[in-house]
Amino acid sequence: MNVVRKLIIAMSLAFPFAPLPAATPGEYRLDAQGIVTLIEDNYAYPERLPGGHYALTPTLQGELERVHDADSLLAFAERALTLLADSPATTGSAFPDSGALVPSFADLWIERTNGHYVITAVRADSAAQKAGIAPGSALTAVNKVATAEAVAGFWADLGVTGPLSDTQAGYAARVLAAGRRDRFRALTIHAPGHAAHEFPLPSLYLNPMPKDPVSAAMTNGTLVIRINDSLGNDATITAFDLAMTGLAKGTPVEIDLSNTPGGGNSSVARAIMGWFVRKPEFYQIHNSPSEERRTGIPRQWVEQVLPRGGGRTHDGPVRVKVSRWTGSMGEGLAIGMHALGYPVSGGPMAQLLGAIEDFRLPHSGLVIKFPTERLYGVDGTPREDFGTQGRSAR
Repeated sequence: MNVVRKLIIAMSLAFPFAPLPAATPGEYRLDAQGIVTLIEDNYAYPERLPGGHYALTPTLQGELERVHDADSLLAFAERALTLLADSPATTGSAFPDSGALVPSFADLWIERTNGHYVITAVRADSAAQKAGIAPGSALTAVNKVATAEAVAGFWADLGVTGPLSDTQAGYAARVLAAGRRDRFRALTIHAPGHAAHEFPLPSLYLNPMPKDPVSAAMTNGTLVIRINDSLGNDATITAFDLAMTGLAKGTPVEIDLSNTPGGGNSSVARAIMGWFVRKPEFYQIHNSPSEERRTGIPRQWVEQVLPRGGGRTHDGPVRVKVSRWTGSMGEGLAIGMHALGYPVSGGPMAQLLGAIEDFRLPHSGLVIKFPTERLYGVDGTPREDFGTQGRSAR
């Protein structure tokens, strides 16, 4: 384990909430360099990077050398993590005008296809959907700048040169369309058969979506339980239990994970899955590439879900609904239910990579987070590649 990571973990365990004294300019630069080391040593998907290694562009290297205080460190960290083109890679704090987190605060899913920026999904109940924006339309401009030009500028600003992959282009388009946290966006949309039209849309930070932990309702004889981006909230366990308690044997249940972009923790996910198992069952495989890089010894393990007990069990058909706004732990819950034999429909999902680890930088206390473990379904399918071909329900 490298020295920077040892310091970070030791300080996080010893002083999880202790404020740090003001760092010196040199210490802020050490933390900035530590970000580079942490990513190189621990990022779970090095094959996504040029040459299989994390390296700053000359532009970002110059910014690192100019880091001298908390603000310049945070600005550098945001941009250094953006270089991964990986949505789960974020900082623990942000500026008021930082870019919106995608997909948590995005309402459009955009992909580059044959040079066009196509909207392939629109978030349910979002401002974009209420404005009439529909899948199949093209995003032609962001804040009056042609999308292709804006995407090229996004990467050029980081010092990235050369042709962009569709992955890089789509990532940038989604970030640009989500906008900045403190202001409206102006998106020009061209729907098939119509003239291009500009839509002024609020940031989801200014106009957040409702977030009651769980919504439950009987619909055509099926209990539909919608998880409202609350898989990291322990209150979701109680709310889900209340929705399920007293349900008649054989009643169909739909678990709606289509609004879970913010991820969560496995305790909540296992509490939900525990209603639908009679014995310990495997639901997810973990793999630690960083440990293999450090030691030369591969490490992989399988996680189980256990029955809840106390009468918290259900005997009846169950299905799972997902969307592009099913992210991280939502995706883990979906592949877990699939492993238990329940059908999953509505995808593809957000295809967020791996399990996230938090690192607290030793001098500034700034937290950065990025994927350090690969995750797989029990059949070995990478979680980000999971489709919608669920097995038959029990």
